[in-house]
Amino acid sequence: SPPSRARTPRRPRKGTNPTMKDPVGVYCRVRPLCRGDQESCLEVVNHTTVQLHPPDGHRVVRNGEYRETQYSFKEVFGTLVAQKELFDVVAKPLVEDLIRGRNGLLFTYGVTGSGKTHTMTGSPGDGGLLPRCLAMIFNSIGPFQAKRFVFKLDEKNGVEVQSEVEALLERQRREALPIPKTPAGKRQLDPEFADMIDVQDQPRAEEVDEDNVYGVFVSYIEIYNNYIYDLLEEAPFDSIKPKPPQSKILREDQNHNMYVTGCTEVEVKSTEEAFEVFWKGQKKRRIANTQLNRESSRSHSVFIIKLAQAPLDADGDNVLQEKEQITLSQLSLVDLAGSERTNRTKAEGNRLREAGNINQSLMTLRTCIEVLRENQLYGTNKMVPYRDSKLTHLFKNYFDGEGKVRMIVCVNPKAEDYEESLQVLRFAEMTQEVEVARPMDRPLCGLTPGRRLRHQLRGGPVGEQSAAEQFFQSLPPLPSCELLDINDDQTLPKLIEALEQRHKMRQMLAEEFAKNVLAFKTMLQEFDSSVASKENYIQGKLAEKEKTITGQRTELERLEKKIKTLEYKIEILEKTATIYEEDKRNLQQELESKSQKLQRQASDKRRLEARLQGMVAETSLKWEKECVSSWSSLNFLCLVCSSSILPPPAIPGKGKSLDVSVPVSHCSLPSPQSCGVPAEPGDSGAAPRVPRRSNSCSSISVASCVLEWEQRGPPCPPASLPNPGNAAGAEPGPARPSPSRRRGMCWSRAPELPGDRQELEQEEDPCCRSTPVAPLRPRRSRSAGGERWVDHRPASHVPTGTVLQPRVPRGALTVGAPSERALARCDRYLLTHQELASDGEIQTKLIKGDVFKTRGGGQAVQFTDIETLRQESPTGRKRRSSPPDPAPAGDGADSEWTDVETRCSVAVEMRAGSALGPGFQHHAQPKRRKP
Repeated sequence: SPPSRARTPRRPRKGTNPTMKDPVGVYCRVRPLCRGDQESCLEVVNHTTVQLHPPDGHRVVRNGEYRETQYSFKEVFGTLVAQKELFDVVAKPLVEDLIRGRNGLLFTYGVTGSGKTHTMTGSPGDGGLLPRCLAMIFNSIGPFQAKRFVFKLDEKNGVEVQSEVEALLERQRREALPIPKTPAGKRQLDPEFADMIDVQDQPRAEEVDEDNVYGVFVSYIEIYNNYIYDLLEEAPFDSIKPKPPQSKILREDQNHNMYVTGCTEVEVKSTEEAFEVFWKGQKKRRIANTQLNRESSRSHSVFIIKLAQAPLDADGDNVLQEKEQITLSQLSLVDLAGSERTNRTKAEGNRLREAGNINQSLMTLRTCIEVLRENQLYGTNKMVPYRDSKLTHLFKNYFDGEGKVRMIVCVNPKAEDYEESLQVLRFAEMTQEVEVARPMDRPLCGLTPGRRLRHQLRGGPVGEQSAAEQFFQSLPPLPSCELLDINDDQTLPKLIEALEQRHKMRQMLAEEFAKNVLAFKTMLQEFDSSVASKENYIQGKLAEKEKTITGQRTELERLEKKIKTLEYKIEILEKTATIYEEDKRNLQQELESKSQKLQRQASDKRRLEARLQGMVAETSLKWEKECVSSWSSLNFLCLVCSSSILPPPAIPGKGKSLDVSVPVSHCSLPSPQSCGVPAEPGDSGAAPRVPRRSNSCSSISVASCVLEWEQRGPPCPPASLPNPGNAAGAEPGPARPSPSRRRGMCWSRAPELPGDRQELEQEEDPCCRSTPVAPLRPRRSRSAGGERWVDHRPASHVPTGTVLQPRVPRGALTVGAPSERALARCDRYLLTHQELASDGEIQTKLIKGDVFKTRGGGQAVQFTDIETLRQESPTGRKRRSSPPDPAPAGDGADSEWTDVETRCSVAVEMRAGSALGPGFQHHAQPKRRKP
């Protein structure tokens, strides 16, 4: 019959139960410390929880407190747990599912040197999970294995069943190959791994279908630098030009399952043969010596066990040739390479590249787990990046619902691995939240069970006896029944004796059968009574459980209502807290704004006080000048009129008079009455009122006083003063003295012209005089009181080279950094600060302040003023400027724009308290219009 082929059924879409999901089983195993005096950062709290605490060097964390973190897993295995106990809990259920036709994935995860390879492979005398899985498989299906080459795997991840003849021809062809094959019974085991597969307990699966035949295939691959290599591939050896191993390609079969194309798959018939194949590939695996591990795995290894099974036909003799009834299940045992930090392993060259690829593939695995968890928890539909790494791409079917997934987290408790163990435990605890769809059971074949046993009872193969034949052979043989003589008296008695013996034996068998039947009936009755009593007991227990469940449901409903009420209260409190927080923020903002406003008002007040003080000082100085000028004028007038000197006037705001000495002239001027000048009508001894001109100066006009004196006295030219007109030889007539000599002359009234008085008043206007009568007092500078400055220029100060430079007072103490000693010697502070403006130019700020002594004996600086010097490029774009005078409509375009050079042509330095504010202010001159 032609061979029939079977494919692995499509699990994610048709073979999964979307309503039934199982979480990823995560187990933790703690490796014992190498030395007893090593510091440990991990302790086992109970069988499901571990506690990680930072070592002595890491106790200062973000908030400066000592933190201990606990992580929970499905089960935790301490340092004293044996490999058998770990296998019974973690791997044995996966092997049982493999025999039932379900897939499974088991991988170890952890940092380098945490015991992953030891957990998977084991050590001499103590085999790991892999040899124990192989031993359990062959102990369970050993009597039911098909002959070699009955099952044949194709190159597309499928399996086909060959007939007995085809399998025999295949075996003969393989035996004719030049490489001799040692029989399994005579194979000599390698002493390196002979102790690893010597399992004493002989584990077996409980439920094995005896009506099926089984075939086991193994393959071994590694993922190195994100490339897949076959560890069982027999590459031809070329000593001259050896060829590197070729990487394999991942493909997807017709059921959307991933497999490695061209991978070597070997059919094995015993535990020894399977482990020998594994050890052969293990020697080719890439390992290296690092600072943290003497035999560090540099690649991810994957050992795949495929179990093909097919039912027997109705006679129980041959394999059923129906592809729908063939099942191919798979168990993948993965030993992941450990994550490592290059600053600890000191890796270089190839080791550094290997470490980067290992960490990248593990990071991709973590990303896939996080996306799966997010999709399941929040109902999102994000794409899982399986294709970013060959590791995740190969096992994406398991996370999509292909089978069970188990992970063993290996942890090294030494203090040096604290940071790495922290990340590993976080990722492992998060992986437990991912759920995988449970695969559905395979359909039944529809044939009557017990076909193999019936075939054996019917005679089975040639050379074997049935149980009935063995029973009849145990009876005494019958003698010969042939009578050759009439006087033969021995044949019949012998026959009768043999028949009586058989009859007695029959009776004995009947009695024994009856006794057995009675005993069996008694046992059945006792069993029925025990079953009835157990049913009654179970019913009572069920009733009690029902009551307990009902009470618990009622309690749950009450607690749910309470939880809802508390959640509602919590929500209200959260809203109230949110409102209060918002009010608090608003009040804080309002408080800050008012504080800033008060600060601004205080600063404005200080500036206003400084400005008022400046104005008061200027006004006082001005009034001092006016008083001195007025007193000098009056004193000269009195000197001219009566040769008497007035006392100095009192200065406003001061309690003393001016001490000014004026030289007295020796010329005596007569009074008006002595000159014979008649008084005007209505004159009562006083000069007539002369209307005063209104001018901008509040002092007394000297010209008015002289005119008033001329009106009272007669024209009497002094004898001691020569006539300038006559001295020059001019014509006789009324002589007019020059204005510079007018103060010492006596003028006559007759020859006075009408315009002379107005000209005299205009020339004698005090506001128009440029030279005061008395010398002015020098203005007192602000630094006259002994103010000293601290000129603080940082070391990063850049000379600008501008025309306008900050003017620092003389005697200033220049420092690179402010000190208490420098501030104690001065009472003013100046900071030169440079920064980059928005246009890319350097902007210099002079920040000035007053130095005050504090109560504690120190010094404090209160900033009062800021001056800014800014430099701009003349080649920049023209900016709009408002001209001081509106230009005509025709020339608006020419006068509306000014360039930067024109704007920066004039600068005025202002004082504190000025109306325009502190700092350097630039005023532009309007650009000249074209004629």
